[in-house]
Amino acid sequence: MDENFLLQSPTAQALYHNHAAHLPIIDYHCHLNPKEVAEDHRFSGITELWLGGDHYKWRALRSNGVEEKYITGNASDWEKFQKWAETMPYCMRNPLYHWTHLELRTAFGINKILNATTAREIYEECNEKLQRPEFSARGLMRRYNVEVVCTTDDPADTLEHHIATRNSGFETKVLPTWRPDKAMAIDNPTAYRTYIEQLSSTAKQDIQTYTDLLDVLQKRHDFFASVGCRLSDHGVNEFYADDFTETEVNTIFRKVMDGKQPTADEVNKFRSALMLEDGRMDAKAGWTQQFHYGPMRNNNTRMFRQLGPDTGYDSIGTWNTSESLSRFLDRLDCEGNLAKTILYCINPSDNEMLATMIGNFQEGPEAGKIQFGSGWWFNDQLDGMERQMNCLSVLGLLSRFVGMLTDSRSFLSYPRHEYFRRCMCNLIGQDVEDGKLPAEEMPFIQQMVEDISYYNAKRYFRF
Repeated sequence: MDENFLLQSPTAQALYHNHAAHLPIIDYHCHLNPKEVAEDHRFSGITELWLGGDHYKWRALRSNGVEEKYITGNASDWEKFQKWAETMPYCMRNPLYHWTHLELRTAFGINKILNATTAREIYEECNEKLQRPEFSARGLMRRYNVEVVCTTDDPADTLEHHIATRNSGFETKVLPTWRPDKAMAIDNPTAYRTYIEQLSSTAKQDIQTYTDLLDVLQKRHDFFASVGCRLSDHGVNEFYADDFTETEVNTIFRKVMDGKQPTADEVNKFRSALMLEDGRMDAKAGWTQQFHYGPMRNNNTRMFRQLGPDTGYDSIGTWNTSESLSRFLDRLDCEGNLAKTILYCINPSDNEMLATMIGNFQEGPEAGKIQFGSGWWFNDQLDGMERQMNCLSVLGLLSRFVGMLTDSRSFLSYPRHEYFRRCMCNLIGQDVEDGKLPAEEMPFIQQMVEDISYYNAKRYFRF
């Protein structure tokens, strides 16, 4: 893993080192804890920082036969780290192998290979360095030259930590992202009523009807905008575009608030209505709407009951969503309310569908108004990123792509941007070497690399 890691030609090396490596990071979608940024959290050790909430690593550990007590249980920090080090050699050809060693090299200056033999010295060196001020949450963001971070936040969140970070003068912008998924989750009436009470309390406004809900959401949307929000995000299994009437939706809302279970058709109608309203709010505010769709979540009921969501028991779904996606986008477009949109699929079999779908709704003067998002979740690795970029290149304009994000809860995930940039430079550089792109157009190609790495996102989101 030297300076030319993944860069398989002289052109790729020149593109990366001269035009991508030095650019700041805009991480426009992540799951960092805003409180840890506001308080400039100091990590107790590498186990907390590396293994505390990383379900990618947890899945690998389980696949390697490691007992749960060494993953999410009460084993000591050293024991958990030791199990990860012992698992590392078995991760060869898994992206975790590359990410782990990139993080060791870029954050800690450690070039050794992690395994059972090197575990203790790497553990102690990382822990020693984490005691230094420059290895705090903000220190790590400075180390990786992070210019903007967009977290993922519920409408009921107070955003107090974003405000505190902004008022502290921290040079990295830490902005909220509107994530209204819980407002659509009427399939569990008990949990939904609890959520509505929480939203009502935050907004200091009673919610008795669907009309009340929309009014509160609009006010919270306005508040998010006042704190610097530029994006929304929706985590959905599929898209919803059923026909509905206002009376039907009001009746469904009242039914759920009365504790009654809605039918599947009623759930779809309600979600169709609320997704449309969210899209209208985003268009009015000039935001970008994002849709991460397709996962099958919490497949292991036993472990869900034990550990809860986001613990490594999710997989790729096979939803058929093209028709409903088209109808959803078309409805907003016909109203003149289609905001800038980024679409991410977890199932790579949808790559071509999405790459062609975005072309149906492109419109000037915004270049790349509708985006096919970067390889997401199970696809944010070399093969997945290459497939996404190749697909976008063939069926759209790679040159207008807004690039990579971490989608991570970890302050050590920024090397994923480096990983992406190396992959992208290698793809483009190889095309030049093969004569598929003209060497005499190198100034434009160099600018394209810089744009995909940084400038496209900066312009698109108006950061």
